[in-house]
Amino acid sequence: MEKVREIVREGRRVRKEDPRRIVHAFKVGLALALVSSFYYYQPLYDNFGVNAMWAVMTVVVVFEFSVGATLGKGINRAVATLVAGGLGIGAHHLASLSGPTIEPILLAIFVFVQAALSTFVRFFPRVKARYDYGILIFILTFSLISVSGFREDEILELAHKRLSTVIMGGVSCVLISIFVCPVWAGQDLHSLLVSNFDTLSHFLQEFGDEYFEATEDGDIKEVEKRRRNLEKYKSVLNSKSNEEALANFAKWEPRHGQFRFRHPWNQYLSVAALLRQCAYRIDALNSYINSDFQIPMDIKKKLEEPLRRMSSESGKSMKEVSISLKKMTKSSSSDIHVLNSQSACKALSTLLKSGILNDVEPLQMISLMTTISLLIDIVNLAEKISETVHELASAARFKNKMKRTVSLDKSDSGSIGRAMPIKPQDDNNDHVVTILCDVDIPNTVDQSRGESSVDSCHHVAIKIDDDDSLHGKHEDGEIHVHTSCVSCGQTNASDVLGSDKRISNN
Repeated sequence: MEKVREIVREGRRVRKEDPRRIVHAFKVGLALALVSSFYYYQPLYDNFGVNAMWAVMTVVVVFEFSVGATLGKGINRAVATLVAGGLGIGAHHLASLSGPTIEPILLAIFVFVQAALSTFVRFFPRVKARYDYGILIFILTFSLISVSGFREDEILELAHKRLSTVIMGGVSCVLISIFVCPVWAGQDLHSLLVSNFDTLSHFLQEFGDEYFEATEDGDIKEVEKRRRNLEKYKSVLNSKSNEEALANFAKWEPRHGQFRFRHPWNQYLSVAALLRQCAYRIDALNSYINSDFQIPMDIKKKLEEPLRRMSSESGKSMKEVSISLKKMTKSSSSDIHVLNSQSACKALSTLLKSGILNDVEPLQMISLMTTISLLIDIVNLAEKISETVHELASAARFKNKMKRTVSLDKSDSGSIGRAMPIKPQDDNNDHVVTILCDVDIPNTVDQSRGESSVDSCHHVAIKIDDDDSLHGKHEDGEIHVHTSCVSCGQTNASDVLGSDKRISNN
């Protein structure tokens, strides 16, 4: 009885992990019931005979969890069966011309040559990744048809029936897989990448609290729970095989949703490889958090501010990338956090040059420097990841993000991220609007008004003066404003363009 309860608990766990598995089980049952009609109805059975079993076998071995895997296996099996059937018939015909004595020897030679060559080709990496199953079926079908043809007079009819039943079984699998609650491997790969970004982002944003706060001050259970949540990053370390399999299956899939045919799946693997490199650094950082040799808190506090900013801003950068990837939109929001993390690196370098750690013991210095080095590597990787995702967004033709974040202040203190607004020229009640754009601003302005082109930027500071003499208000509810581009989070008076832009009064 205990065994039965254990099986029930395991079934509930599997269902909870992915409810689509239950639907997949029903889909396989439906496909098998459909092709089994070749046996149940006499007209069909009379046409195909015993060869109808190949339709059932095709469903059993071809039907996979995702559409891409099913389509890949189905095409591999159909093409391999067709090619092997044709070559098998040709080999049988050539062997039959040599007479009854030489015929079996030639057939054995043909089987040996094709099996040896096909098995060797299976070791090629690209062939093994996409066509391994097809070559395996090719070897099996050629050998069976050759051997059957040696004792079967109606070799053409045998090959025809076998190919027909295989195609019927494969088509049944593909149609049910696509039109009945489809599971797309491309969507799964996309979601897995987003999940990995979120996991690493969570660790980096929580690293400062875990590293710079004494564990004895909090509840032991809460501390253990928080550490378990932080260690979710370990799933990223072992995701390579799953990602490569999903990318391979996704290449077989037709266009669906925003995933078009020949989607840049290899670019997904490039991003995933960088994420794993980041996860390895995070794993090393986590080992220092849980190490028995702990640096005194007063020494850590000396470098707390830049280290916190480095980890936090890197985590925020990955979070922004995760959001844009999830929505499949082009966004440059992560670039600000990358710049902030690099600024924190420079602040840390200045702090170390000041000799703030001169009184630290050598062993403590080694541990601290290792932590700093790992965080610097993570900052550099965050920049590479952001650039790679931008390349992916361009290659995949993600949509431009049209929403903009607007901050309205009455003084000179309005800013977003590291971008600084234009300073008021006097003490008048000027309005300053700082807009963080997530789309590329055209690098040419209105040529009809005699203005020159400027480099595109992601951050625009807009100054609105209340002085009606400078900005005339129009009847259509619009006012003229001066704009300036902010590059790398800095601006000055020379950034102001001489052009006028219009924004809605609302």
